[in-house]
Amino acid sequence: MTDNLPPLLLIGCGKMGGAMLAGWLEQGLPPDSVVVEPNAAATSASAGRVRVVTQIADIPQGFAPAAVILATKPQEAPTVLPQLAGLVASDPVFISIMAGRDIAGMRRALGEGARIVRAMPNTPAAIRRGFTVACAGPGVDAGQRALANRLLTAIGEAAWVDDERLIDPVTAVSGGGPAYVFLLVEVMEAAAIAEGLPPELARQMARSTVAGSGALLAASAEDAATLRHNVTSPKGTTERALAVLMEDSAWPQTMRRAIAAATARSRELAG
Repeated sequence: MTDNLPPLLLIGCGKMGGAMLAGWLEQGLPPDSVVVEPNAAATSASAGRVRVVTQIADIPQGFAPAAVILATKPQEAPTVLPQLAGLVASDPVFISIMAGRDIAGMRRALGEGARIVRAMPNTPAAIRRGFTVACAGPGVDAGQRALANRLLTAIGEAAWVDDERLIDPVTAVSGGGPAYVFLLVEVMEAAAIAEGLPPELARQMARSTVAGSGALLAASAEDAATLRHNVTSPKGTTERALAVLMEDSAWPQTMRRAIAAATARSRELAG
């Protein structure tokens, strides 16, 4: 049995912040932890289990969390971060999941003594199947990194990189990845309906096929290319379909352009 978590301060409890909070509550988050979230509906599930306030100014005086999790929109950073600068003196680790906001910029807003971990999780965190990549900034010690890792693995897998620049493509691939998969399901469903299948069957089939394929991939030691080849019989229907998707490398090139566009946008959000 693991020890309970130390008190935390969560800034923002939207879909990602809420998913993370749920994972931490399962691991024994103490009730004196504080969540800052103006939308009461977003914190209804955690009512009575942590202290909820609607604005940063309402954080209890003297509260010294072990970690401050920044889960607000990146566009809100210029307003939010300066209000948290007073917490730096108590030496928490700041864990930011704000897309694009780099460590240097956050330290300028919080104070150069701020110890920051920049991380990018994804939405399967809601079912504890998320994947997060993190990078520790200057001054983050072993204990703070271990705490950050524990908080991130409470919602799925976590990996670390030393080069912060890699977080931008991580944001494009992993952070946005679920949306690309959901789009695939939408497209498969629409194509099935166009071929005459009833809408309800088309939806069930597309969802279950993608979900089952993901589960197979997770359970298999083989790489994705091998699994793809295993499904593709020579001169069969799947081979014919893949020939269309791969014609002139159309699908791979489109995905590469999409990832590049998302990576560029992540860098733009640094401000």
